[in-house]
Amino acid sequence: MQKVILKKMNKKSFSLLTIFLVTLFTLSVSADQRQPAREGAQRVRGEQEEIIPGEYIVVLKENGLLKKIFGAPEPKIKEIARAYALSPVLVYSSVFKGFSAKISKEVVEELKKDPRVLMVSQNRKVRAFAFQPVQVIPNGVKRLKADQASLKGKGVEVAIIDTGISINHPDLKDRILGGKNCLSSASFEDDNGHGTHVAGTVAASNNDLGVVGVAPEAKLWGVKVLSSTGGSWQSVICGIDFVTSMAPVNGGNVKVANMSLGGLGSSDNNCGRDNSDALHNAICNSKEAGVTYVVAAGNDAFKAEEFVPAAYDDAVITVSALSDSDGLPGSLGLVTKNGSDDSFATFSNFGSVVDLAAPGTNILSTWLGDGYKSIDGTSMASPHVAGAAALYIESHPKADWKEVRDALKATGEKVGEGHKNTFNRNLEPVVQINF
Repeated sequence: MQKVILKKMNKKSFSLLTIFLVTLFTLSVSADQRQPAREGAQRVRGEQEEIIPGEYIVVLKENGLLKKIFGAPEPKIKEIARAYALSPVLVYSSVFKGFSAKISKEVVEELKKDPRVLMVSQNRKVRAFAFQPVQVIPNGVKRLKADQASLKGKGVEVAIIDTGISINHPDLKDRILGGKNCLSSASFEDDNGHGTHVAGTVAASNNDLGVVGVAPEAKLWGVKVLSSTGGSWQSVICGIDFVTSMAPVNGGNVKVANMSLGGLGSSDNNCGRDNSDALHNAICNSKEAGVTYVVAAGNDAFKAEEFVPAAYDDAVITVSALSDSDGLPGSLGLVTKNGSDDSFATFSNFGSVVDLAAPGTNILSTWLGDGYKSIDGTSMASPHVAGAAALYIESHPKADWKEVRDALKATGEKVGEGHKNTFNRNLEPVVQINF
């Protein structure tokens, strides 16, 4: 289930979406070069082959929030598992009551008929949306004007749902409050680098070392749902469950979560109730508990509505990538391999579900071994917005996710005010710290 494949995507290899657990990858072809009919067939095949055979997520009808608010009885997960001779791999208790397990098709059909079961959701592969290291141009924080902001994220806690965080990194160790490993009983230590990079963009300390994050006084939780070889829905939902247990409605202070990961899928715009999407349902319940979710749009130069969690327009803030080479607006910087300065990054997914853009090329941030690296991806764009969300919440502590999203969009840099609308794909504003 958890395999790393480092892969270059080009015209011929686009059909190889059968292997989708890619932690870091590079694109060389934009979507407008592909044939639409072929795209559709390939996407369907790819989505089918992202399914993990025999693995499911069972969601029960009463969830943790209903119990807290209405005093509903707690579902007997062990009783249901025992009745169907199932051995739960992971148990969920905060976003909803449920569990993941290996289940035969016959038992799946019986579970669907059980009046205690809300849905049975197929487990699927997910991957981190990032690219291999390239050149060193650390201008993301500058492009947002975050370095000039009086707000620093003080008092706001941000969860990094990713590959973990390098716990003793000198730019991060004072920011980290704790974490959770949803893959094993080990610590949430990062063994990949992706999560550490994301964490640094959000909240690397302003300590004269290496880099500074968008919200350098925010606190971090490392939630390890991807190993160096990837992960799946069951581990991601475990991470969301952990975050929700520390959400405001449960007495905690985690108000922002970044998810720079995803896989093929779509949204029913009804929190997964119509298409049995447990991941969607989990995020919806978590945002109702007071957590603002910021997610990467994806790196396939394709419609973001074909990827989840990016497609969950009713629950998340989805972020595309801007190609920026000088940290300044105006398109005066050098051309990059991912597009001209202040243009839409050629690899970035796009579409109506995208809310904001942020720098996503040559982003310098923290890395393994107390180091620093520059890499590309919407994975790198998303934490800029997560940091901006933390800054907004610092000054508006009661804001819910919609208020955060709408405020960042309203104060963002509009098309033509400092960046270009490339191929009519990036109508969304570029996030700015103007509040």
